Amino acid sequence: MKHISRSICSLLLLGSLSLAAQEKTIATAQDTVAPPVRSDRYGLRVGVDLHRLSRSFYDDGFRGIEVVGDYRLTKKWYAAAELGNVDYTVDEPQLNFTTKGNYIKLGFDYNTYENWLDMENMLYVGLRYGFTTFSQNLNSYKIYDSSGYFDEVTAYPDKEYSGLTAQWIEVVAGLKAEVFDNIFVGFSFRLNNLISDKKPEGFDNLYLPGFNRTYDGKFGVGFNYTVSYFIPLYKKQAAVKKAEK
Repeated sequence: MKHISRSICSLLLLGSLSLAAQEKTIATAQDTVAPPVRSDRYGLRVGVDLHRLSRSFYDDGFRGIEVVGDYRLTKKWYAAAELGNVDYTVDEPQLNFTTKGNYIKLGFDYNTYENWLDMENMLYVGLRYGFTTFSQNLNSYKIYDSSGYFDEVTAYPDKEYSGLTAQWIEVVAGLKAEVFDNIFVGFSFRLNNLISDKKPEGFDNLYLPGFNRTYDGKFGVGFNYTVSYFIPLYKKQAAVKKAEK
């Protein structure tokens, strides 16, 4: 009977040691397994501003187009640019003028959004340097008649001022979301601060291509609504953090 008890105790002891060894082996194997990896795509995204494009159809005084693009530099940073052309007639109570010109904006975006696996959406902030070359055509203006016969008189000089330039800084906030494979829609809001502008003789630049309306001479706002296509060029492997249990 004693021999049987000793045998049972020995078997239990061996089983416990074997189970402990297996658990240690499994834990060691889990620690040595490499974390999963994913491929981040890098490339060029190009598109167009739908707001300016559609406005050309419903606003008789406006003709314009803006092409947008960005290039992924790192996981979070993107180089960005916008190119545009504007032909816009502004009709104020005292002034009617036409602005024509081209502009370019260059800068960067930083993506603050943490994407899930295989997602490429953006919630970003950025900065732009803007530059435009344009002309202003003074179509008409109203002046007060001091003779007393008329309250005001409208003059039609139809005078063009060409070779004008302006530059500014833009703070950008926006988002881009992938709605189909490689097709993104986005929206951005801009706050502009004018650095310098060459003014025509006799009146201020009330509208600048790319900058939009000027307020108090220096401040401006803008936005765009874009659709763009992503052209993948290469991939980079990025380690994915293991989820904590």
